[in-house]
Amino acid sequence: MDLSIFGYQFMQNAILTAFWGGIACSIIGVFVVLLRMPFIGVCMSHAAFAGALLGLWFGFNPLIGAFALSLITAAIIGPLADRGELNPETSVGIIFSLMLGIAFLVMGLMPTSQSAAWDLLWGSILTNTRGDVLLLGALAVVVIGLVILFYKEIQATMFNRDMAVSVGIPATLIFYGILFLTGTTITASLRSIGGLLIFSLILNPAAAAYQLTYSMKRLFLLAALFGVLSGWIGLVVSYLLNIPSGATIVIISSLIFVVASIFSPKKRLKGWQGKLTLEAADE
Repeated sequence: MDLSIFGYQFMQNAILTAFWGGIACSIIGVFVVLLRMPFIGVCMSHAAFAGALLGLWFGFNPLIGAFALSLITAAIIGPLADRGELNPETSVGIIFSLMLGIAFLVMGLMPTSQSAAWDLLWGSILTNTRGDVLLLGALAVVVIGLVILFYKEIQATMFNRDMAVSVGIPATLIFYGILFLTGTTITASLRSIGGLLIFSLILNPAAAAYQLTYSMKRLFLLAALFGVLSGWIGLVVSYLLNIPSGATIVIISSLIFVVASIFSPKKRLKGWQGKLTLEAADE
């Protein structure tokens, strides 16, 4: 392996992007896993992709469009998830189908080359600029800071929202905040990982960590570790085999989940579901 590749600016940017993006996406993934609403990530990623395409179509910054439509989607998902008429996953699925329809409609109507649209769909971590790295780094620091600052409130909300409200914790506000933070993280990671793959990087590291611990604190730490490892190992493998980096990163994250599932202590215990939250609430 030629180590001189790591001396190039584009590879250094990719390594830093994988580090900060792995942390931010994996922490968001913990929320998605504990809320038991994995389809949120799919919906938000396609909303960000559709918003970015609208930006390309109308001639403004795609990230602004991705951010705006992600926040709008989060604002819609929140009330729908709180309503009892429909299963939350059904409501999110309806929004997802709408965002998917918008995305491919805009792609079909774009008069110019669709190469930029395909770049957003698949992502390219190797083309990130220093500005992209700084954006993801700032976002990761904000995500970590918010988790540390509001850890007890988040912990209570994840355990039982009704109980959290009864003791004076603004659980609904925290839930909406998590949705908005999910949209922001997906938007910042869109160029690196791509709208089609970002959901996997959010879910897989957190799901792998969930197999190995009952502690919410260790869940955050392990998820971040697995997210970073997915990015770094994926970059090395994609370089050695000359294959797309974004897809390789997602495949590595899936393999980490498979290994974690094989060695999970939870599969040997009956009725382990929910113990993570219970132990977290007792810490």
